Amino acid sequence: MKKKHLLYPIAGLMIFTTLAFGNPSDKYFEILRNLDIFATLYKEVNRFYVDEISPTDLMETGINAMLKSLDPYTNYIPEDKIEDYRTMTLGEYSGIGASVSTRNGKAIIMMPFEGFAAHRAGLRIGDKILKINGLDMINKNSDQLSRHLKGQSGTEVSLLIERYGKPKPFEVKLSREKITINNVPYYGMISEDVGMIKLTDFTQNAGKEVRDALIELKEKGAKNIVLDLRGNPGGLLREAINVSNVFVKKGSEIVSTKGKVKEWNKIYQAPNAPVDTQIPVVVLVNGGSASAAEIVAGVIQDYDRGVLIGENSYGKGLVQATRSLSYNSKVKVTVAKYYIPSGRCIQSIDYTHRNSDGSAGKMPDSLRTAFKTRNGRTVYDGAGVKPDIEPEHPHLAKITLSLETKNLIFDYATKYREEHDKINSAKDFALSDSDYAKFVKWLQDKDFDYTTEVESTIQRLEETAKKEKYYEAVKTQIIALKRQVSHNKNSDLQKFKTEIRELLEKEIASRYYLEKGETEAEFDNDSDIQEALELFKETQRYRKILGMK
Repeated sequence: MKKKHLLYPIAGLMIFTTLAFGNPSDKYFEILRNLDIFATLYKEVNRFYVDEISPTDLMETGINAMLKSLDPYTNYIPEDKIEDYRTMTLGEYSGIGASVSTRNGKAIIMMPFEGFAAHRAGLRIGDKILKINGLDMINKNSDQLSRHLKGQSGTEVSLLIERYGKPKPFEVKLSREKITINNVPYYGMISEDVGMIKLTDFTQNAGKEVRDALIELKEKGAKNIVLDLRGNPGGLLREAINVSNVFVKKGSEIVSTKGKVKEWNKIYQAPNAPVDTQIPVVVLVNGGSASAAEIVAGVIQDYDRGVLIGENSYGKGLVQATRSLSYNSKVKVTVAKYYIPSGRCIQSIDYTHRNSDGSAGKMPDSLRTAFKTRNGRTVYDGAGVKPDIEPEHPHLAKITLSLETKNLIFDYATKYREEHDKINSAKDFALSDSDYAKFVKWLQDKDFDYTTEVESTIQRLEETAKKEKYYEAVKTQIIALKRQVSHNKNSDLQKFKTEIRELLEKEIASRYYLEKGETEAEFDNDSDIQEALELFKETQRYRKILGMK
């Protein structure tokens, strides 16, 4: 009990020391004063609040709320979440080697990682985990599942599995092992002379993985490279430097950082000899490309080393450092902003100056500054990295979205896998018209209702007309419109057959070839990749975009 209240006399002693020997107007006095207020408030609430509360949970809520007022990237990491943090930064953990999610109260294997325990044991996408070591997993959340699946390498774990098509659940025993998550889950040849590297993270060894992939692709005949950074949330700064270094010469400035503390004012240069500074490169980006991914994309653009294709990147130009706290906890704190070679910072949200409602606002266009790439092209700061080419990305129909969100495409792929031992390669696999007809028949008793945008617009029109007392005057026209646009599921299944079938083929391919199959099945339907393939055929257009003579 004495230990529990140790904070209060220490805080009081510190304030006394500061008052006796320091300047009361000093900022540290303000810090200590507020610490004392917080400590006494925490003590009184824990002591007198009407219901029982968890002191740990209450403190964590307070810390998180405080840090949330700064930016989304300054985070508290308590001791019980250190292992998750290590997984995010190192890409390593001990477990069975599979991503698991929950749906309708059941734990479902979403992707076994090739070559690891779950995959070797024959576990499949769609398998449901009913029990772990005899403990019921029904209605357990993701954190609870993770705690039971992870553990010390070499320890045994028993899973009770329910699989589509199997009459009874069956037991699978696995040995936990060290799992290393690949930063490059896929690399391969898209066409005869175009290689692709899909980089999904910037954990430890990302630069080496990209370097090795490029060397191997060149040996296979790649004369052009697509580097896919779409959906990559970033990670370690040093790995962003290492990945960039694969394509730019040694000594090139990659990124500089500037912060309040002088030790964070640094310039980082490419430390090694590159693999290739001449091979034509296309970098794919989208709104999910952030932080380290934006550094790499920005370096390629600022040095006119390659063409960017896709959508505007996220716009995170902030650097975090991890600091150790007491009791084995840590804080990940924003310490600097980073600047790519042209001198621009791509941070798009201003967390320093808040709106009147307390929210952080986007950087206004009027405050954005123009910079120049090596060849003199104009680029701007304050809004992420803007691609050189922005292909049109068609929106999925409402029926397609409904089939996806209700997991009917996922479930049918699981059914298909149980009924077919093998399929063609992921690149060549295609569902026939009769295959698609079977899928449509399977859907007949499934719930996947939806409302189209046109139907929603008419509904809003009707509500507005009633509100403004015009409904009786337009009632006939509104009813006629409703009849005309009322969707028919069977009709829509045929009308949007192409996009539905593409998603179904991708999902089925993943059942046989895992993440690699999922990637390769998309090649023909990916507008960004198709744009890259066309660009590589047009050398003059490629050079013109980069301002090359």
